[in-house]
Amino acid sequence: MDLAEDVVIVGAGIAGLTTSLGLHRLGIKSLVLESSANLRVTGFAFGVWTNAWKALDAVGIGDSLRQQHEWIDGLVATTPITGQMGAQISFKSKGKHGDHEVRWVKRKLLLEALAQELPQGTIRFSSKVVSIDESDYFKLVYLNDGTIIKTKVLIGCDGVNSVVAKWLGFKTPVFTNRLAIRGYANFNLRHGYSSKFFQFFGNGFRSGLAPCDDKSIYWFFTWTPNTPDEKPEENPTKLKQFALNKLENTAYQHQRAVVEATEPNNIVASPLRYRHPWELIWGNVSKGNVCVAGDALHPMTPDLAQGGCAALEDGVVLARCLAEALKKQVIVANEDIDKEEFKRIEIGLKKYASQRKWRGFQLITTAYLVGFIQQSDGKLMNFLRDRILGKFLAGLLLKCSDFDCGNLFNMS
Repeated sequence: MDLAEDVVIVGAGIAGLTTSLGLHRLGIKSLVLESSANLRVTGFAFGVWTNAWKALDAVGIGDSLRQQHEWIDGLVATTPITGQMGAQISFKSKGKHGDHEVRWVKRKLLLEALAQELPQGTIRFSSKVVSIDESDYFKLVYLNDGTIIKTKVLIGCDGVNSVVAKWLGFKTPVFTNRLAIRGYANFNLRHGYSSKFFQFFGNGFRSGLAPCDDKSIYWFFTWTPNTPDEKPEENPTKLKQFALNKLENTAYQHQRAVVEATEPNNIVASPLRYRHPWELIWGNVSKGNVCVAGDALHPMTPDLAQGGCAALEDGVVLARCLAEALKKQVIVANEDIDKEEFKRIEIGLKKYASQRKWRGFQLITTAYLVGFIQQSDGKLMNFLRDRILGKFLAGLLLKCSDFDCGNLFNMS
């Protein structure tokens, strides 16, 4: 056996690094396997809502990220053709779990903040998992370079194409028949946009923008292609022109100006995928000493801006439940130690799964419905959305983020 570890985490994304840092804060060492040669940053930025800030504070990096990102004080929703204001919601209100807090955080800064707090050597880069096997009460993790790692706990945080989720029996996430363009505009001087999250939806597409700081703005554009099997354009210059053409005849031209200011290398496109929510209820979120978190567990459409937030929640809850199991002292005969530890790990991971599956179910379902309604171009749906459902849909963003995953130490 090449290596032996207590905890192996597959994937150095948001969920993987948060779990590792949470365990580190609780005095438990882990090894994070990352298939790429360095930290991977996709999507440029994402909305970090109240629930996610509670998770970031729990692992001790919230304040440093606050200093680098602008506070968003409200949402403005607009229909793209008439320019009619669909809903305005202030983020200055209080929720059940305290003041709301929303900022658009740069993924690179978040991942670096998590990684910098970990002990040197925690992340092993260029380590792609090719298969998983069992050996008594342990798991054997086989890497593409021939290395075999024996571990007491295996955690899959390896995204929508998760090897660990597949081992647990989860199906490959399905396509929504929607595509997304994401962009990030840098300005030499202050961009002058107010501290609000702007959304534009209807007529077959959904788009929006939010400032990360006073010189950068994140934006997105989602649409349904003419044919279900259509793939997104890979050329960023063509993607930019496509978004500009779609926005050309809409009433809100500020987003078009932001797209125009975006360098092509700051534009990417991808199909939107999600997991059928009932899989979380019927499937194995955990099995023995194996579990999944983040996009490996609950890939969802971006319509609630909760994918990354939920991954942060996962990391805190998982670290707490696993540490409770690993640090519990049980006196048994030497020959029974591995068996007893396996049982405690299994109980801890089941506790994590029970706390996260319904939360994931709610977020996946709500995000899908919000996206379907907002992007619809049917006359009846347009009327209902613009006249009746607009404020309700916008309010769901705050409602779903009004959640507290707890701190690392409130074990029960």
